[in-house]
Amino acid sequence: MVYRRVGKSGLILPAISLGLWYNFGDNRAFDTQREVLRHAFDNGITHFDLANNYGPPYGSAEENFGRMMRSDFRPYRRELLISTKAGWDMWPGPQGQLGSRNHLLSSLDDSLSRLSIDYVDIFYSHRFDPVTPLEETVGALADAVRSGKARYVGVSSYSAEHTAEAKVIAIGLGVPLIIHQPTYNMLSRWIESGLTAQLRSDGMGAIAFTALAQGLLTERYTTQDVANVNRATDRPTLPTSTITDEVIAKIRGLKSIAETRGQSLPQMAIAWVLRDPVVASTLIGASSTAQIDENLGALKNLEFSADELSAIDEYATDSALNLWRASSDL
Repeated sequence: MVYRRVGKSGLILPAISLGLWYNFGDNRAFDTQREVLRHAFDNGITHFDLANNYGPPYGSAEENFGRMMRSDFRPYRRELLISTKAGWDMWPGPQGQLGSRNHLLSSLDDSLSRLSIDYVDIFYSHRFDPVTPLEETVGALADAVRSGKARYVGVSSYSAEHTAEAKVIAIGLGVPLIIHQPTYNMLSRWIESGLTAQLRSDGMGAIAFTALAQGLLTERYTTQDVANVNRATDRPTLPTSTITDEVIAKIRGLKSIAETRGQSLPQMAIAWVLRDPVVASTLIGASSTAQIDENLGALKNLEFSADELSAIDEYATDSALNLWRASSDL
């Protein structure tokens, strides 16, 4: 495993982290989850990323990981980095989402109980709240640190402008706001238009999610037409309307470049996301140990020549795949 420092902080993450967004709820057998989690940890993936509403159903990913903590991971707690988030819808009523002090701190308490741990290593504001003052949101993150329930704090899907504003507030409160979690991949490059520069300026780092564009940047779609891809797509957050002939052509072009590098398309996609040092880590999702091994293969070749990057740029263009734009701060 390659380990990388997050900005100018003391936090060090594996270059590849495991996200528990979709494959670790009650939709997967616990024994399968256990096998994947143990295999990831044995191969140096020490960071596991969760959120209050990961599942399905909401909360079940944290509950299942908490079971892993009790049965397998407890002796290794100091080697583990565990993160969770709050901000998306979690429970009914006006306090069930966004960035109020009530929601963030109540959600954190619930998450710690489900996870069977006393603190998380990173606690995120999962999305920008356009109504609650940012001072309140960051103040709640600060209190999470002061209470000992979080070691570091971060934001997710915040614009460059609001990230900078949050950082100024955090500095005034003496709080380690050191990480941003944005969606980022070869078909969604929005962070390059200001956010990465802002993170560098603020001494922050990023951990990217959707490096494989929710499965589009995998081998399964490179030989199919649009109709077959749409039938094969099982992610509710990946509307079939986003998968066009143009997108399929881009995927095929990128695969041809990956082959010249001796990599699979997903391996090159992961390596590409990590090419900028401001991105300390990238999250993968995995439902099997074979997928873990395939993704870890990206670490064998993280270097890109100028010619390779230029060739990739012909195909790696925004393709309306940032599905969080409309409901976040982007």
